Amino acid sequence: MMFNWKTMFVGLLLVSLIVAGRLANHYRNNAITYKYQRDTATHNLKLANETITDMTKRQRDVAALDEKYTKELADAKAENDALRDDVAAGRRRLYVNATCPAVPTGKSTSTARMDNAASPRLADSAQRDYFALKE
Repeated sequence: MMFNWKTMFVGLLLVSLIVAGRLANHYRNNAITYKYQRDTATHNLKLANETITDMTKRQRDVAALDEKYTKELADAKAENDALRDDVAAGRRRLYVNATCPAVPTGKSTSTARMDNAASPRLADSAQRDYFALKE
């Protein structure tokens, strides 16, 4: 058997082509894998940014609602305090819907009656309790 340079050259060329093809396939697979990882990371980043934007909007909405209800509560408390002060100072009256029981007609001939000039009112402790319950 004789050593043929031509056959050796063709064999080396064939081996080189096979190695080059395998390397190209390896780098192609790596590129596909990295592209998938990049796309996944980009998608996750987009979702995270959307979540942050949504949470920020919700926090602003909650802060606005909190401010609104806190103001309403403070206004109602100020109104109750002013009403309590007015009642205590006598500038306003506290009216309570009340009825007095009727005295049976045949029980007594001389009944003691209350003076009709004064209107009924709550005791001071009852007034304080009323305002405490209203809060």
